[in-house]
Amino acid sequence: MKKWAPLLILCAAWACSSAGGDSEPSAAPGDKYSTPLGDVLVSPLGHGSVMLSWNGKTIQIDPFSQVADYTQLPPADLLLITHEHYDHLDPAAWKATVTPDTQIIASAKAAEQMGPFTVQTLNNGNSASWNGLTIQAVPAYNLWHKRPDGGFFHPKGEGNGYILHFGDFRLYIGGDTENIEEMASWAGTDVAFLPKNLPYTMTDEMFVDAAKRLQPKNLYPYHYEQADKEALQQAVGDKIKIR
Repeated sequence: MKKWAPLLILCAAWACSSAGGDSEPSAAPGDKYSTPLGDVLVSPLGHGSVMLSWNGKTIQIDPFSQVADYTQLPPADLLLITHEHYDHLDPAAWKATVTPDTQIIASAKAAEQMGPFTVQTLNNGNSASWNGLTIQAVPAYNLWHKRPDGGFFHPKGEGNGYILHFGDFRLYIGGDTENIEEMASWAGTDVAFLPKNLPYTMTDEMFVDAAKRLQPKNLYPYHYEQADKEALQQAVGDKIKIR
């Protein structure tokens, strides 16, 4: 079973406004980045869940009900699912954020579990377009860490990472991955999320190696139980900003 540091996001945390006893979801706090396609607000929600706010649209990535109350967050205009594990494909969370107009993109194994919703399946190397945004599915897999039966926790070719192209501004979501060699070909991303938890993804040393391969300008450790960000910052160097 995977572990996580619970971060239950309540309506009050997002300063929900109310009128006549009714409240409406408001945007989460986050970091704003300027892109050629408009500003994007990046809001890590906890564990592997991320929310992006862009041009009045909301992008939810791997929503997980144990870190956020999705009934109190803006519904997804675009929903991205990296893979089928319960902490990334959580029906209680993703069904709470979708509407009839939500575009859903997922890995093939995740899509199999999301009926009767219409899901666009992306395999590693495939891309899709949405509102002028290009979504690129990239590999996410284990090199070392295995289940007791000897199989990898995340076999190559099954799960996705995603690179979102806001023009020439690139935002990378690692999903559940280790420091795979493909990361070198994505070097120079503007924002990146890399996981750091055992035994499912990366050790601190693997995380640092992945960061040096990827060379993002802004790096968010996520999917972790503990993270010494000061130590990670020192290890990755000054050209990468740990967030």
